[in-house]
Amino acid sequence: MLAAALVAAPWSLGLAQSPATSSSPPALPSLGDAAAEDLTVGAERRLGDRILREIRRDPDWLDDPLLQDYVNALWQPLLTAAKARGDLSDDQQTHFALRTFLVRDRSVNAFALPGGHVGVHLGLIALTSSRDELAAVLAHELSHVTQRHIARNIASSRRQSMLGVASMIVGILAASRGSNADAANAVIVGGQAAAVQGQLNFSRDMEREADRVGFGMLDTAGYAPEGMAGMFDRMQFAARLNDSGQFPYLRTHPLTSERIAEARGRLGTAASARAAAVPAQWLHAAMQGRARGMMDGRTQTLTRLAGGGEPTAAAVAQTPEALTTACAAAVAATRLKDWRVADAALARARTLATPHGEPVLRVVQVLQIESLLERGQAGEAARVLSGSVVLDGSRAGLLLGARLATLPGSEVTLLTRTREDLQTWVTLHADDAGAWLALAQVNERQGAALAALRAHAEARFAEGDLSGAVDRLRAGQRLARSSGRVESMDGVIIESRLKAIEQQRRIEMEQERNGQRD
Repeated sequence: MLAAALVAAPWSLGLAQSPATSSSPPALPSLGDAAAEDLTVGAERRLGDRILREIRRDPDWLDDPLLQDYVNALWQPLLTAAKARGDLSDDQQTHFALRTFLVRDRSVNAFALPGGHVGVHLGLIALTSSRDELAAVLAHELSHVTQRHIARNIASSRRQSMLGVASMIVGILAASRGSNADAANAVIVGGQAAAVQGQLNFSRDMEREADRVGFGMLDTAGYAPEGMAGMFDRMQFAARLNDSGQFPYLRTHPLTSERIAEARGRLGTAASARAAAVPAQWLHAAMQGRARGMMDGRTQTLTRLAGGGEPTAAAVAQTPEALTTACAAAVAATRLKDWRVADAALARARTLATPHGEPVLRVVQVLQIESLLERGQAGEAARVLSGSVVLDGSRAGLLLGARLATLPGSEVTLLTRTREDLQTWVTLHADDAGAWLALAQVNERQGAALAALRAHAEARFAEGDLSGAVDRLRAGQRLARSSGRVESMDGVIIESRLKAIEQQRRIEMEQERNGQRD
């Protein structure tokens, strides 16, 4: 996992919380309480943002609107449950990011960063057989955040500066995923690395607490508690098959029979046993197939997923698993540019998805539009989009529409409408770097250079790249002055944002120089 080294090494993803009732949190001591004395929530958030800024540079950082929307839809009920149970403090709600992001990696993992960022590998989505299993992992990672396990571990060494810890963690992440172990290990040297890694690994007590708290969140959020025990079984099986042990120092401990037994034992104390609705099962199957097709770009893997165009008996059955197979084949064949196989897989997927509601069908229609765009058939892609359920106000539909609008030959009306829709979106979601970037491209396509520079700057700012944001705002400032547009709305906004971001950057630089922790 991209940051498994940081907080939850492979197979320490646990999934369960103590039982009690869903109406109030259990009266258990919080192992993370003492961390507040050493590392405030504000300092923890700054550390997490610094690490995330480095992770964003990794080519496997993934902003896939369809999968991200799906993970967020599972994440939000868990956040609501954590607040209702009292697991999430007011300070954490104010200062922590409490967001998820995706990593294009076939390993089965998820991880938490300081400050409430939680990463999810595509391999995890591809392995889970239900939304409840995926939500169980998210609940466990959220519990590490709410109980401040990360801060507690980092704070155990008062001599480590935040900058030093951030640099070391980035090195560990590089080692955990890099194919060149020697180069990555050069970043993590000797006893210093061992000491820091020791701080980052979770203790067994912390893992048990995350199991207990995570179970309570999962149950309160309305997910089937059976998903927890099922996920444990899947992770243990995957560990036996796939764990090469190449980086043993990056792992805390494997799943234990004790933790698995506790997860199963809590099923009897859950508020109720729930089965996911049929449409939810089919939607997860479609997302699972998309993740499988995207997580591994090796030709051998893609050829296997595409199936050579010859569907097996399992693939043509009327089951969610058949939809997973068809969606994975459609993505893989598109990446291989095997259009015959892609069309056959898309037809199978469409037949399977149609009876199960618009959210499921939307996944298949997005796959079809993306496949047409890869073939250079923009006109046909636009036709399919206009008659699809993709344009439903979701982020996925918005960004796919923006991609079409910025292609050569797109209609002026489409560009104008897309620009308006994106402007409305970023007004409500100012931290959406992908939407800001799409808006910048639409502005460029319309010849609105000043507005494009401002949008590029906001995209950089949303990514935590304050220097990049300042550079683009200064470029906008120069353009506004040279064109006499300083008093225009875009010019005024650029001047205002430049002052605000420069001030924020000065504060952060001063904090780093002084080694402030609060």
